[in-house]
Parts: sequence; structure tokens; C-alpha cells
Amino acid sequence: MNNFGTFTTLRPQSLLRHLFSCCDTTCLTATSNLVTWSIYLKQGTITYATHSIEPFDRLERHLRRLSDQIPRLTSDIRVQLRLIFETNLHSQVIEDHSTVSNQPSDYHAIHWLINQGYLDTSQATLLIQELVKEVIESFLLLKNGTYELSDSQQKLPEICKLDVEKVIEYCQIQLQNWQIFSPYISSPYQRPYLLITSKVHHNQNFPDLQPNLTNLMKGFSLRHLAVMMNQDEIALVKKLYPYIIKGEIILHEPDPPFDQLPWTVAKLTSSTVDQTALLNKSLGGVAVENSNNITQDSSVIPVKNLTFIERFQNVSAPASKNDQGLVISDNINLPSERVTAATITSKKVYKIVSVDDSPTILKEISRFLESENFAVVAINDPLKAVMSIIRHKPDLILLDLNMAGIDGYELCRIIRNNAMFLNTPIIFVTGYKGIVDKVKARLVGASGYLTKPFTRAELLKIVFMHLI
Repeated sequence: MNNFGTFTTLRPQSLLRHLFSCCDTTCLTATSNLVTWSIYLKQGTITYATHSIEPFDRLERHLRRLSDQIPRLTSDIRVQLRLIFETNLHSQVIEDHSTVSNQPSDYHAIHWLINQGYLDTSQATLLIQELVKEVIESFLLLKNGTYELSDSQQKLPEICKLDVEKVIEYCQIQLQNWQIFSPYISSPYQRPYLLITSKVHHNQNFPDLQPNLTNLMKGFSLRHLAVMMNQDEIALVKKLYPYIIKGEIILHEPDPPFDQLPWTVAKLTSSTVDQTALLNKSLGGVAVENSNNITQDSSVIPVKNLTFIERFQNVSAPASKNDQGLVISDNINLPSERVTAATITSKKVYKIVSVDDSPTILKEISRFLESENFAVVAINDPLKAVMSIIRHKPDLILLDLNMAGIDGYELCRIIRNNAMFLNTPIIFVTGYKGIVDKVKARLVGASGYLTKPFTRAELLKIVFMHLI
């Protein structure tokens, strides 16, 4: 089957329901605003869904959620997964499997986690459910675009099948929840910043917010913050919303490429936001009521977990006549949030060692991190770096690749050979952007990659991601 069309007569929701009723096995590919959605359907169910905006960022976030319940799903495993599959190296992993189709690399990555024993099928099913819900949520917001229906040669065995109607129902409820916060919040990828920077004022003006949350509002999106705080997205936004409408927390536009994704509601113009913030701040001590009837009891609509139609066993091998998968007769009543209260810890000063033979870069890194809870040790002689690192025992190492006397790859290898630093995050700071360089970084044990030139927000993001 090969069909083409536009969303002028069939809108996303109608299109999905049409495919559900037809019970076809197909891949729905939709494109809008340079973003491509791929939704895999089989006999009226969804087996997977992804879109082209940072699929491995999305996978990383949901794996981080799962890691609280799965200790073996460590940050090192997540970094390894990303380095293998995000850089198009997954062909090396699956080159011996001639029956593998051209499915998305993030789907191959999930199969790799199962085959390596990091996830079982139940856990992978839960992971796919969360990924599908997020992708379909954005898909339902599309107003125009083009679509194609094509034969889907899914030669990798399915992990699970999800009920299309229940996926749509969940996403509609979630979108209603987001729209409650309009017009101030129009995207889960907007980035909150505190208007007040003094730590003393933090405690006085934001008594209801956890200190580690206020420390993280420096460039992360609402969606990323929810993962880092291990909280439900809507619950987190509900806490921030009163401060947003008062202008004490300001929202920046989503970082590229997330700004290409559809908005939950029409964006409020900047002039209107500024005027509203000024009006609210001019009220001084007057309590600001939540708009759209957001109360302490909350008009946020609870969502139920999806019903799994089927969950398959032995996904590492093709199904046989005696291994057709297990039909689930009862609903799997997993918690819809799967989160615990975020642990509130006393402030810790993290020690960071920065190794670079450029005094300018060292000074810039120190300046970017000086107002945070970091103690930065700058080392400009790479030949003396190992002894200094052993002496300081840092929580994280920033390592330049191109230095006189020794390159960063060799230095990273030496550091990793010391048992003391087997799990210490090592971030390469470099101007190199090629896949080959990322492969070499992985082979010597690097934890991440920061490309020059970088902004303060980019540096803080990668540091916070590995330390918080």
C-alpha cells in the first residue's frame, strides 16, 4: 500500500482512528514544519512511534525515569547506548541480522537493551508505552502537513501492541491538562528561569519550591526538569505556575530543534506577556489567583494507564509456531506516574577538574560555573593532569581533546585505568564534530561530548545531567 495526502480532510486523530478501524499493517509517516512522525501500526494497534526531533534525548529521558526501578540501567549504559545508536553505528551491532528492516535506530536501541539483559519485556513494554504517548501527543497537535502510508516490513519481532483508542484518549486528556496553563505556557519545552538570582531571595520568594529545583532552572525545559526532579510533568508545572503568572519565573522559548514541534496552544505575544507580568508585579502583596480555575484541588484531569493488547516474549529471536507471544487477558494496572517524591538533600559543592592548555578556555569555564555549587580546579598542563586529578578526586572531569604533549583520548584512557575513576563522568570539550571522534571518545570511556564554542547554558546542561 502506498497512499499520500494532506491533513485538509483527514486530521491526525481521524487518520489514526481510520487506520485503527482498517486493521492494516502499515507505517504512517507524517511531515509538518520539517519534523517527521513515524507511527507503526499492526492490525489496528500501535507497535511503536517516534519523531525526528532528538529521538535519543526522548529515549534518554524515559530511560532515566526507569533507572530508579532498574539499578542495572546506569548512566554509563545510557551513554553507551547513545554513542552506539545515535551516531548511526547501530549497523555494526545488527550487521549479522540480515532480516532486520529499516526501522528507527531508537527502536533498535530498545531491542539492544533487551538482548543485553538491561531490560526485560515488561520493562521494555512500559518504556515503549511512555515513548508512544509522548510522540502521539505532539502528533495530535498538527494542523497541516503531508502524510504517507506505506507497507511496514517489521522484521524485528514486536515488543508490544498498544490500543490506538486508549493512546488517543490518554493524549487528549494530557493535552487538556497542558491547555489549562494557557496562555502563559504553550510548550513543555519552554525553559523557566528565576527572575531573582540571590540565594537568600530564593528561600524567601519560593518557599514552596525545592532548593534543587530552583538551582536547575538555568536552561532546562519544563519536560527535562520533570525528569531530573523525578516528578510528573503536570504536577511540576502546577507548582511553578503561580510564580510564572506573577513574573517571578520567566519562560524562554524552546531551544532548537524543540521549537519546531507544535505548540499546545497559540503562543502569547511577548508584549502581552510583558504587560501582564508588569501588571502582576505592580500588585505587590496582592495574592494572584490562578487563571483557568487552577486551585489547590486542581482541575487537572487524571489519566489512566493504557491497556496493553499484547506483550511478546523472546524478542531477541524471531517468533516460532510455539512462541507466538502471550495474550494479556487482564489489564496491566501499572501506576500512571511511576514516580516517588524527589529526594531533598543538603546542598553539595561538586568538585570539577577542567584540563585544557588554553588559559582562555579555563577562565571561561570557571566563569560560567563560579556562581553555582561547583569548585572548579583549572589545570593547564596536561602532562601533570593525572597526578592533580588523583589528588583532588573530582566529581566530574572536563577534558580538552587537542592539547600539546598528550591528546585527550590518551589522557582519558589513563584516567579510566585508575579504579578510583571508573565511574567518574569525563566530558570531552572539543571543536571536533565528526562521528569518528565520537566513536573514539566512546572507546576510551568518555561520558559525554561538549562542542566548542559552547554557551553557559550548554555547559551547565551537560554538567547538571551527569551530577544531579
